[in-house]
Amino acid sequence: MHVENSNQNGNDSFIAGQRQSLVQRASALRIAAGELAEGMKTGNFRSMHISHGIEFSGVRDYIPGDDIRSIDWNVTARMGHPYVKLFEEERELQIFIVLDKSLSMQIGSGRSTKYQTAAETAALITLAAEKNACPVGAVFFDGTITFSCIPENSRNRTMLILTELDSTASQSTPGSVMSNALNGAGKILKKKSMVFVISDFRISGWEKSLAMLAHKHDVIAVRVCDDMDSNLVDTGLLNFSDCESDYTVAVPAGSRSFRKSWKKAEEYRVQRWEEYCVRHGIFSQCLNTNDDPLKMLLKIFGRKEAGL
Repeated sequence: MHVENSNQNGNDSFIAGQRQSLVQRASALRIAAGELAEGMKTGNFRSMHISHGIEFSGVRDYIPGDDIRSIDWNVTARMGHPYVKLFEEERELQIFIVLDKSLSMQIGSGRSTKYQTAAETAALITLAAEKNACPVGAVFFDGTITFSCIPENSRNRTMLILTELDSTASQSTPGSVMSNALNGAGKILKKKSMVFVISDFRISGWEKSLAMLAHKHDVIAVRVCDDMDSNLVDTGLLNFSDCESDYTVAVPAGSRSFRKSWKKAEEYRVQRWEEYCVRHGIFSQCLNTNDDPLKMLLKIFGRKEAGL
């Protein structure tokens, strides 16, 4: 939902500026993404996922002293004596981005809209992946799948994603096909990957698809939020409209009890989302439109900026 009669012209101007800025700012963003790239390699996120970064390479005879948890029971049963599984470390980390471009992401009361915040986050991830020579791919969606590409390690792939991120809100189709985007990501990805899902999650029907994706991949869910999601300004009656359906309703923003209920409802939604992520092994992080995406990403990977 969004507030009618808000400073829409200001938002349009910001969007128009960003349409030209992400590609033009690529050099500066690469510098900012340098520490993030190091964090992807050496930060503590990967250590939280014991199975990430290794792949099965074969079996050998069991030697007394080997960890019994490494025994391959299927091979052992067939051969009549114990064998253990061998693994080798994957040197290549594959990155994939699932980005929400729906109309609910095109609003914001902070320094940027939700989409602008999400786009900058995705740009930093893409550039950090390039710096690490990691294949990176993406799928973007609103009411349809607007863009998709398989993971690839190349400067052309980076610039393709940055160019697509620069597309404007006026191109958004009403609705959200997040579930289709998540299912599509699962089909595209042939090896275990680090998947960033960036959205405001203000829809339903994505839960099963997200859990299925997290079953095979390391998923980081970034919930992009805005102050207005939880805090209404005391301005009397306030007209809100659903940007997906044009349904409009006047809410009593001047009522303290209504503002309190509004805030509690949003806190409950976020709490349920966080609990769902925990249950399914998904790393969750909230990102406000007033926040610095780089600081948030560095926090995920356990690294600190000077003075952070």
